[in-house]
Amino acid sequence: MSKFLIAGLGNIGDEYSNTRHNIGFDVVNALAKEADVKWKSDRLAFVAEIKLKGKPIILIQPTTYMNLSGKSIQYWLQAEKIQQENLMVITDDLALPFGKIRIRPKGSDGGHNGLKSIQELIGENYNRLRFGVGNNFNKGQQSDYVLSKWDEEENKSLNEKIDLAVKAIKAFTFIGLERTMNEFNSK
Repeated sequence: MSKFLIAGLGNIGDEYSNTRHNIGFDVVNALAKEADVKWKSDRLAFVAEIKLKGKPIILIQPTTYMNLSGKSIQYWLQAEKIQQENLMVITDDLALPFGKIRIRPKGSDGGHNGLKSIQELIGENYNRLRFGVGNNFNKGQQSDYVLSKWDEEENKSLNEKIDLAVKAIKAFTFIGLERTMNEFNSK
């Protein structure tokens, strides 16, 4: 049976908790919570193992900080002998409106340092779920914006948006990438 690796990108540390840049961590946390599993500290990541309809799924939160995410992902792909097409990376995206998700099988890093790190180590052919965080910031304030907490209005629907991302990840493991993109990229 195929094994999957679901990697939520973010930064470790309380100061980064509930920030836009840590939405990848939030999404995989929701998956782990739903499966009632605990995270354990392991090599280069916090790791949780779940099963969805009998399929083994490794969830990771790289502990390498965002800019070195590729190191953790490369390690876990190799350690668990997971095929690259069974990898899904969840990351924040400034180019998408808040809560909108976009799933792609490959692409550029879009200036995102976490994706840049991954592509340096495994190439650009890996699945990614980009979670829109909007772009409500002034020129030169991008870093401050992604490292800031969600605002009051966003917090009202954040869990609902995270749930949509969780459903998309589950669909990816059940029905494959193409059908998942068809179903979720329009929402």
